[in-house]
Amino acid sequence: MSTYIAHGGKDTVITTGKKRALLQEALLKLGGMPKKILVIPPDITRLHSNAGELTRILYELWDTANGTTFDILPAIGTHAPMTDAQIAEMYGDLPKATYHVHHWRTGLYHFGEVPSGFIREVSGGKLDYSIPVAVNQKLVEGDYELIISVGQVIPHEVIGIANGFKNVLVGAGGVEMINKSHFLGAVDGMERLMGRTDTSVRRVLNYAHTHYLKQLGIVYVMSVMDVDENGDRVMRGLYVGDDARTFETAAELSRNVNMAFLDEPLERVVVYLDPKEFRSTWLGNKAIYRTRMAMADDGELIIIAPGLREFGEDAEIDRLIRKYGYRGTPATLKAVEENTELQENLSAAAHLIHGSTEGRFKVVYATEHLTQTEIESVGYQWASLDKMIAQYNPETLVDGFNDEGFFYISEPGQGLWALRSQFCE
Repeated sequence: MSTYIAHGGKDTVITTGKKRALLQEALLKLGGMPKKILVIPPDITRLHSNAGELTRILYELWDTANGTTFDILPAIGTHAPMTDAQIAEMYGDLPKATYHVHHWRTGLYHFGEVPSGFIREVSGGKLDYSIPVAVNQKLVEGDYELIISVGQVIPHEVIGIANGFKNVLVGAGGVEMINKSHFLGAVDGMERLMGRTDTSVRRVLNYAHTHYLKQLGIVYVMSVMDVDENGDRVMRGLYVGDDARTFETAAELSRNVNMAFLDEPLERVVVYLDPKEFRSTWLGNKAIYRTRMAMADDGELIIIAPGLREFGEDAEIDRLIRKYGYRGTPATLKAVEENTELQENLSAAAHLIHGSTEGRFKVVYATEHLTQTEIESVGYQWASLDKMIAQYNPETLVDGFNDEGFFYISEPGQGLWALRSQFCE
């Protein structure tokens, strides 16, 4: 178990040239660029992770070394498969690369399971089930010389801080791991997890890696991203390794640059969802997840969502969201207890919990493609997109407090906003 590269700091700026040099150094420590390689980067929903550029650099190093196979398996998890346009937007022109689509319900290699006793322990007795461990069969049967997972370390609602083993076990993982790990995180409580590295879900993924995934020798390339004083997106850290400690080192930097602590609760927050990234509430509800620890009781969260077209990325999950709505934890747990279809889709149930405010504050979605009736049917309020953009123009707003007294967030997926008093170590 090794850390090959650990480079970064709160004020560090890693240029493209430096990224290339660091990746080349890591590959040399691994014995050089192999001929046959599988890269597992995130999809378009992580456009700002810099994983696209990192994948391109790996491709260039592979091509220069006269490699024979450069396969790319986007870690889409439950998300919709990427379109050709999204692939071009995310990764650029990689003419010799071959892209594959991950299906979270089929085409899996099954290793074993995380036992129920372990789940009882990490959940504090709240849950009593085992979690099967499965990944896309290409990882096991593809005969690759090297598998590289690429992704961003960032605060996350399901696991605490994203990336590391999550990119493979969830992004390229099986239906039961996705369902049951998400439900574990929801039942354990978002506020207990977000921004933390030692969480119930992280322990489950660490167990799965140690007992099953470790044998694949996957190398993890992890970025820590930030926005500088000029509003430009920059890389603060790049970490390469094959163990939990490498992720934890990266997470320490992410906590320093991606988390904003506030002394007073926010009465009104406006969040913009980039239409290139956010087409569903399954993803767009990051506006809720990442702000709920900062929102005032009876506050208002306005989400400007020009690209929102659906609730779930998956057709069945979309149906379930429309049917059960975001009604809060007690109502969702009761629905799970009474309905087999939710028991069989626990990630959907977890999402319904995550997307609820538990009645604490108001959520207003400003949409064009989803109608007022559709938005209100799942438990949110609706506003005209044109009206909200006229009142809160994303092109003129600045992140943070604006003159009118509201707090603006342009990229909810890139941080976590929390009251100091609620984030207790």
